[in-house]
This record gives sequence, structure tokens and C-alpha cells, in this order.
Amino acid sequence: MFKISQDFAPPFKLIAPFFILGSLFYLFSSLYLFSFSVDDFSFADPKVISFAHLFLLGFVMMIIFGAMAQLVPVVLEVGHFGVELFYAIWPLLLIGTLLMVFGFLYSSALLPYGGVVVLTSMMIFVGEIFLTIAKVKKLTLVMSSVLISNTFLFFGIIFGLLMALSYAGTISVDISSLLKAHIFAVLGGYISITIMGLSIVLIPMFTLSHSFSLRPLEISISLMSVTVVLAILASFFHLEWLSIISYILAIVAMLVYAYLIYIIYRIRPRKENDIYAISLMFSYSSLLVSIIVALLYFVVGKENYLLASMWLLFFGFFGFLITGHIYKIIPFLVWFERFSPLVGKQKIPMLVDMIPQKSSQAQFIFCALGVSLVAIAILFNSNALIGAGASFLVMGALAFIRSVLYMINFKN
Repeated sequence: MFKISQDFAPPFKLIAPFFILGSLFYLFSSLYLFSFSVDDFSFADPKVISFAHLFLLGFVMMIIFGAMAQLVPVVLEVGHFGVELFYAIWPLLLIGTLLMVFGFLYSSALLPYGGVVVLTSMMIFVGEIFLTIAKVKKLTLVMSSVLISNTFLFFGIIFGLLMALSYAGTISVDISSLLKAHIFAVLGGYISITIMGLSIVLIPMFTLSHSFSLRPLEISISLMSVTVVLAILASFFHLEWLSIISYILAIVAMLVYAYLIYIIYRIRPRKENDIYAISLMFSYSSLLVSIIVALLYFVVGKENYLLASMWLLFFGFFGFLITGHIYKIIPFLVWFERFSPLVGKQKIPMLVDMIPQKSSQAQFIFCALGVSLVAIAILFNSNALIGAGASFLVMGALAFIRSVLYMINFKN
């Protein structure tokens, strides 16, 4: 297990807006699915592009930024360089995300403004994290992963801004070349490596696992870093053979990471299957199925296989990994700030008491059904299954929002 200290944790009121907004964007993304039909299943369709940005910026990035605000100083055991900057990050990310979404859907003229606002938000985040890391004399593997991932994020958002400007007609660049570089830098370089690093802190902490080797983590982070660099070079120089190598390395990197998670779960002393455990089981199962479907895409060559793979990666892997951790992170932070001073003075709740059992279970069931149905709908071009899957996801998202608000406002 990693050493965790709460001495440098920022106040919870700083982090709460990230979690609340992230849960709302999860609902908005689910509602958005009602607008899709089988004719929209294409990576070039503005609806798909808009949906991807709504989910990744509004939900995934918003939650990750909030979690990083808490975890980075705790693991580093130093205070933030400028913790007040996080009060500016979430409003800018909120505004930028909405401008990007509406820009892709209704008016490309909004894209440069949305891109600049998102860029500003992320530059503040990246700069603050780099300056906080600079206060540490020796980096651990986990914090090295944070440094690497944020470097890729910097380049990813630059590529994204250039595409947004070109999409709006402000400048002229090769969007097809930048697109692959943008996707790999953000998904592979930032989100995947961030998840690899942070989950190896959080999962052992919440499952009490220990005495496992970090060698698989080193391998997976190294492979993913090489993958992103090769993918960017392949996209700029139009080298298809290099793209294929990057795809293979990405799959191997995720499989090595999944193997490490399996080892951690196998040796865990805490065996109960609570909402956290089953969420992670579904998450990593979705990752493996996503990889299998992606491999099938290279065999059959149909775009809907790749779309289904990305869907399972987004809503299955990213979605359940994040929502599962929310059920641990929020109660822990609220308990520490609100109840830890009362230890030994009066009866205080345990962390499990702060999790709403019915709404959390409803969220898992409805969202798991929704993710599965939409994946099948994409594979077999079924409008009826899209609507059914979206309905389940909306009900699950509402239950998730209820759970988040319950945990944040929990009183003994």
C-alpha cells in the first residue's frame, strides 16, 4: 500500500463542485443518447463528436480534476502550489465544455471560443500540478505517471484547439492528421495513464491490498507512453504501419495494467462485494470486452465494431471506474472533514453508513443494463435498443446524482 497523509488535503468545498458537475454531465450524456439513430453511427458525425466531448470533458475530466486536487498533495505530502486556482478551473471547464458541445451541434463559430476556454482551464490545471510536483525532491512511480500524463494532456489540448480553429474556418490544418494525435494524447496519454497511476493508489487503499510488485505498472505506463508518441508520429507522417504498431502496444499496455489489477484483487483481504467492488468488476470486464471488440474490428473492418469498442471504453470502463470510486472518495473526504474531529467525543458514522444502499445499487443495475444494451445496439444497428439503453442509463444517472448529493450532505 502507498503512504497516504491527509495533512495537506484541500478543503472539501473546493472539490465538491467537480463531483456535482461531473454527475450532472453524466446525466446529460445519458439524455443525449435519445437523439441518436443508427444513421448517426460514424466518427465523422457531429453528434458523435459532440457526445464524446460532453462525456469526456464534462464527466471524465471534471471528476479526474477534482480527484487530482485531493490526491496529488496527499500522495506528495506537500501543499498545493496555488490551491485557490481550482476555484477557477471548474467554471472555465464547465463553460468551455458547453461551448464545444453546442459548437459541434449548431454553430462552428463557437468552437474557437470553447477551445480557448477549455485550454485556459486545463493550462491552469497542468501548470498548478507541475508547480506542485516541483516542490518534491524525489518522485515516486505514481507521481511520475501524473507528470507524464499531464505532459500528454498539454499536447492533446493544443491539437484539439488547432482542430477547433480549423473546424470553424479560422485556420487551415489537416484535421485528419491532428485527430488521431488528439485522441491518443488525451485518451491514451492523459486519461489512461492517469487512471493507471491513481488507481494503483486508490484500489489498494480501499481493498487493503499490499505486497504486490509495481513492475507491471512500470511496463504498462512505459508502453502507453511509447504508444502515444508513435501514434502522434504516425498521424503526422501518415505512416499506417506505425499506427498498427501503436494500436498493438496500446492493447498490450492495457492488458498488462488489467493483469496488475487482477493481482491486487486476488490478494485483497477485504473480500466483500460492495458497490465499489462490483463497479470495478464491471469496469474492468468492459475494458476486456472493449479490447476484444476492437480486435474484431481489425478482422471485419466495420466501423460500428470500433464505435462499440469506444462506447464500452467510455461508459463501461471509464464510467464505472469513476462512479465506483466516487462511492469511496466522497464518504472518505466528508468523514475526514466533518466527523474525524469528533472521534472519542461522540458516536460517529462509519464510511459504509454514508453510502445510500438503494440508490447506489439502482445506479449500478440500471447503468450496467444501459451500457450493455447500447453496445449491442451499436453492433447491430438497432434504434429500439438505443432508446432502451438510454432509458436505463438516465434512471441510473438520476440514482447516481441522488447518491452523490446524499453523501456530500450526509449528517450524523
